Amino acid sequence: MVTGRRDRPDPALFVGSGKAEEIKQACEAYGVDLVIFDHELSAAQQRNLTRLIGRRVIDRVALILDIFALRAKTHEGKLQVELAQLDYLSARLVRGWTHLERQRGGIGLRGPGETQLETDRRLIGQRVKQLKLKLASLAKQRVNRRRARARSGTLNVSLVGYTNAGKSSLFNALTHAGVWAADQLFATLDTTSRRVFLGPDQFMVLSDTVGFIRDLPHTLVEAFQSTLAEAAQADLLLHVIDAADPERDLRQAAVHQVLKEVGAAEVPCIEVFNKIDLVGLPPRLERDAHGRIHRVWVSAAQGLGLDLVRQAVAGHGWPDPLAEELASQSGHAEPLSTSAVHP
Repeated sequence: MVTGRRDRPDPALFVGSGKAEEIKQACEAYGVDLVIFDHELSAAQQRNLTRLIGRRVIDRVALILDIFALRAKTHEGKLQVELAQLDYLSARLVRGWTHLERQRGGIGLRGPGETQLETDRRLIGQRVKQLKLKLASLAKQRVNRRRARARSGTLNVSLVGYTNAGKSSLFNALTHAGVWAADQLFATLDTTSRRVFLGPDQFMVLSDTVGFIRDLPHTLVEAFQSTLAEAAQADLLLHVIDAADPERDLRQAAVHQVLKEVGAAEVPCIEVFNKIDLVGLPPRLERDAHGRIHRVWVSAAQGLGLDLVRQAVAGHGWPDPLAEELASQSGHAEPLSTSAVHP
């Protein structure tokens, strides 16, 4: 890892020429063949760095897109990833691909004056249009399903959180759905929904969504708009947080920023601190001054505190006797913490 500080990025190399030379020497010393910048590079910066360092150089967005391409399994997920990749690639066609600026002519093209670069840009534009039409059709199907759930009176709940916080593990623990869960970034790209029993005549539809990450590229937000809309249209969000993560505060802030970008900032939210088995904490729930449950501590892997999650969700959708009792008392009551152990 090579780090540095600058007041502003260098227009040509992002880093200074001295730092770029340091990166080149590090690559030669350690036999490195790929350089990844934890920032977004312009097409010109990426091209200049590749020439100077003599290795393939990619930026944060390209890395995330590569991971997404490996993880996408469903038809909709693959369409979303392809759209994001093409949006990213089209920006690199402006000045980055000088080797494509060759004149082309022939039947079916605009004429003998069209360059290869213009042809590529036109073909990408046509494919982007097709992908957006297909995703719009799938988004319409999602809206119809949400309306049907709303008419049935079923509570619509979405799991959100930083990538690898344990959302899919919690989803599986609550629904027994068997969704793929792994200790890796972006293991889930495709939204899955299941009906969950909460109590007599009480059900929720729980949706597992794509994990968030800091500085989420706007191309991904746009491509996954229909998937992220599950969070914006939900009745309740369960914000899953890795209790064992030393940077959990920063990652909570990153999730809040993404929720704001997708229009879900105002949706009611309960924080679910997962992986308590790794930090030796018991399962418990916490209430605010008004008696509402706002935080639950669980271990999805060990099955601890799952009943508390159901209780928290049921308390949001239906009257909670304890919350009503506390609300009827003085408005400046102290916050409560209630503990329980999963049987």
